[in-house]
Amino acid sequence: MIASRNLGFVAAAATLLAAAPLSSIFQRWTWLVQAAIAVAVVAGVAALARLLRAPLWGQALGMLAGLLLALTWLFPGGTELVAFIPTPATLAHFGELMQGSAQDMRSYGVKVPDTTPLLFITVLGVGAVAMLVDLLAVGLRRPALAGLPMLAIYSVPVAVYVDSVPALPFVVGACGYLWLLVTDNVERVRRFGRRFTGEGRDVDVWEASPLAAAGRRLAVVGVALAVAVPLAVPGMTGGLLDQFNSVGDGTGNGRPGQGGSPGRIDLFAALSGQLNQSEVAEMVKVTTTESSPFYLRFGVADELRPDGFRVRPPNGRRVDRDLPGVPARQGVAQQRHRATVEVSRNLTMPLVPVYSDPVDVDGLSGNWLYDQNLGVVFSNRDNSRGKRYSFEYVRSTFSPAALRRAPSLPAEHPIAVQQTRRPAVQQVDLLVSRLIEGKRTDYDKVRAIYDYFSRDNGFSYSLSTKGGTSGQEIVDFLTNKVGFCQQYAAAMAWLVRSAGIPARVAFGFTNGTGAGDDTWVLTNRNLHAWTEVYFDQMGWVPFDPTPAYAVQGANRSAWAPDSDAPDPEPSGTSAPGATPDDPGGSAGPDRPDAADREVDEGFDPVTGAPVRRTPTWPWWTAGGVLALLALLSVPALRRVTLRRRRHAQPAPAAVAAGSGDAAPEATGIVVLGADRDRARADAHTAWDELLDTLVDYRVRVDRTETPRATAERLVRDALSDDATSTAAVRLLGRAEERARYARDPLTGEPLHPALRSVRGALAARSDRRTRLLAALLPPSVLLRWRLAVAERSSWLVATGGQARYRLARWSPRRLLARRV
Repeated sequence: MIASRNLGFVAAAATLLAAAPLSSIFQRWTWLVQAAIAVAVVAGVAALARLLRAPLWGQALGMLAGLLLALTWLFPGGTELVAFIPTPATLAHFGELMQGSAQDMRSYGVKVPDTTPLLFITVLGVGAVAMLVDLLAVGLRRPALAGLPMLAIYSVPVAVYVDSVPALPFVVGACGYLWLLVTDNVERVRRFGRRFTGEGRDVDVWEASPLAAAGRRLAVVGVALAVAVPLAVPGMTGGLLDQFNSVGDGTGNGRPGQGGSPGRIDLFAALSGQLNQSEVAEMVKVTTTESSPFYLRFGVADELRPDGFRVRPPNGRRVDRDLPGVPARQGVAQQRHRATVEVSRNLTMPLVPVYSDPVDVDGLSGNWLYDQNLGVVFSNRDNSRGKRYSFEYVRSTFSPAALRRAPSLPAEHPIAVQQTRRPAVQQVDLLVSRLIEGKRTDYDKVRAIYDYFSRDNGFSYSLSTKGGTSGQEIVDFLTNKVGFCQQYAAAMAWLVRSAGIPARVAFGFTNGTGAGDDTWVLTNRNLHAWTEVYFDQMGWVPFDPTPAYAVQGANRSAWAPDSDAPDPEPSGTSAPGATPDDPGGSAGPDRPDAADREVDEGFDPVTGAPVRRTPTWPWWTAGGVLALLALLSVPALRRVTLRRRRHAQPAPAAVAAGSGDAAPEATGIVVLGADRDRARADAHTAWDELLDTLVDYRVRVDRTETPRATAERLVRDALSDDATSTAAVRLLGRAEERARYARDPLTGEPLHPALRSVRGALAARSDRRTRLLAALLPPSVLLRWRLAVAERSSWLVATGGQARYRLARWSPRRLLARRV
């Protein structure tokens, strides 16, 4: 009975571990707390039923009743008895939650918030799996079959994600399943009594037999291969890698996205990778009733973190139903148009391009949702590759006068709170305060920032610069004034936010090459990023700060004109991209001295004059040499510090009955207790210094010798020709000997002068290399450090062994096993 109870609790824990993949769906961990409560109730009821020797069907009914009580307590409807006893109204409430969960599943994209319907259906599913696992693993003793309901939990995120779910939750769930199998194996082996080795040694039940150990190794290898092989085999899956960058690798595959969660796409990396491709790839073909449409957009980055702008997971409603209309705005001209988009096989991402403010979409299934706040059409289950769809949209044309009349958004407005957040960057704040000085309306402030990104202020276009959007990278861009569209868009959005006005970065396509019949062909060269600014009563208004001459198919407006108007064209074209024969204008990116023109870092981008720069390698060399010298001087400084500390110790005092000039043996010095201790300490210190000096000058030191024997050996081998040093070393030996063995230590003798005499004699008899090493790299210090490292390593090994021993005592197999 004890074994079954232990196995039941292991089955409950394994169920919770198997539910780990659900963490990739929810934004928070509320589901785990509530699921743990439900699973604990189910496991407790099952253990109680087995304790009462209930049949298997009785155990199943008991667990079902326990799960119902747990759900009633966790998700009350207000009609319960004593807070956890359900009533018929409670069951009706549960039905409403299940219907609401279906609606939430269609409305939200991963990761989903903690809505009550979604939490209810999750806890219900995990609790039902816990019941099945307990019945299979404990009731029927078929733990291998318990993997099927565990796999059902894992199938939920697999069904939600287009690509693979994260690998770590799968590994956690697999570990729970292996734990259940191992526990059942231990219980089965325990029934046969005690085991013995071939030599007759007793083997505890928690120790692995060769067959069981081999099986566990094979299981671990199998799980590792299941995770690693899809990463190594091309085409199997990209889910794990796409968590970090699901927008393609930027190596020329022509795919700026790979599907999956829209919130995980790095649109900046996709844009940078596609603009740097050498070949042109067709991506979108659009037909519209508008003669001069604005940019076709597909993504927005509106969450500003210290590392730059990031894409926020969208939420919305299905596009195959009625979409919200566009309200009329005073002073804004609005026209309805119809567009048809054909996406090529080169564009694969969970977003589809549309013009701003779509009001009706045809040709997309219910898997596609529309986020009105972000203005994007996205999917968590499908991708844009090969899609063909039509939509009706409203084109809004703003006037500078209407934008100037727009009032400032209140500080407590949700859009103002969210879309003005930014990290504090002092250089940016100072620049913005200078640009908007004296400007009273939001539009005038935005125009001052917009006009700053002009050729007159030294800004130019280049694809060779680094494309980051963090605070330091924005400061670098504002300093160097060289970059491409994503840096211009991110910099303007950051500066507008610093002015207290909501702003974000939009992504999409500029106008491409005309193909007749109001059709435009958009390639990877038309990928673009621009800034959108929010005005109260107006909505999001686009501003494109990137130089128009550098962007193929650029479009400017009355409220955001081209501050770098190109030179007049002989053909009379009024703007770049105005004719099908020359969509990029005479200064397009495919022409000389245009977008692909590189900026020589050795010349000023404005004046063209050479820039003289002071070489920095001498400073780096000098710094490296100084750092090396400082590192090499550490042992010598340590040796000097130790010697001075030993010499600084106070000399012992003596209280004598006779003359202080006579020897201690003749005068009968009486040494008091405190002075006796100080004299011994001084003798030990002097002896330690002598031994370190011997090590420094490579004189053999024998720790087993007595001080007198060591002193006589030095006199015989090293100091036989110097009477002064001979007397000094014998004095040091006699002092150490008295300090160790005699009742009264030797006092009143000049030990430190004796040390200096011995050190000088040893230095005189040593060669130059030995003296140099003794001064710069004292062997005594290095030896002491080596011994300290060895002792620390031994301590770490011993501590690790003790920790492993203590952990082994709490091993689940050992805790669940029972000696017979």
